[in-house]
Amino acid sequence: MAPRATLPPHTGPLVFQPLRRRHCAECRRGPLPLLVLEDGAPRCLDCADLAHLVFVPRGDTALTRRSREESGLSAVVVRFNRRKSRYERQGVLVEEAALVRAEQRCLADAEARRRRRVRDARRRAVQDELFVQAFATEIRRLFPGCPDTRAQAVAAHAAERGSGRVGRSAAGRALTEGAVTSAVVASVRHLDTPYDRLLMSGVPRYEARRRIAPVVEAVLRGWTVEGLDSAG
Repeated sequence: MAPRATLPPHTGPLVFQPLRRRHCAECRRGPLPLLVLEDGAPRCLDCADLAHLVFVPRGDTALTRRSREESGLSAVVVRFNRRKSRYERQGVLVEEAALVRAEQRCLADAEARRRRRVRDARRRAVQDELFVQAFATEIRRLFPGCPDTRAQAVAAHAAERGSGRVGRSAAGRALTEGAVTSAVVASVRHLDTPYDRLLMSGVPRYEARRRIAPVVEAVLRGWTVEGLDSAG
């Protein structure tokens, strides 16, 4: 085996997963899947008084930590990595009752995290609904002739969480006139003009926008004028 200087930091007994066949120097049993070195000689877990412990493989940091906290006796299990020329942790040996208690603690935490995720999702849903309503109100203020259902649809689309759309930008969250207008213009462009068909036919984006600009302006002007007329 490699020099002990290559061993990872540990407290308590150290158990090895041997790379080659080894037999217990005391009871002669083998080959051993796990062994302890005492005075340079291999000992099986029975002879080393560790056979009552159960193995917890690496991977679940919380379970490993809590298992060791709950266990009066524990051991670190390592295996030599020839390519890296060092020992690497494979897991720990702990008392079975300790493992059960650790698993119960982890399950309790998992349930707490699930409940927190549900609460957070509800809170975000309420926040999103309030934001959509505020966005729709701002649309109706800037474009009073815009139908309520359309304003609501534009706001919901622009403000969708995780979409990256203008409603989720800093300007959008601040309900700036530019951001709100951009959301309305985008809706008009896609729903009230042949813009999408132009793109599908191979017309470059900037050229397509130029062609449909008069229609967009007419719709926005209508929504503004209609609102002013009804207000008068």
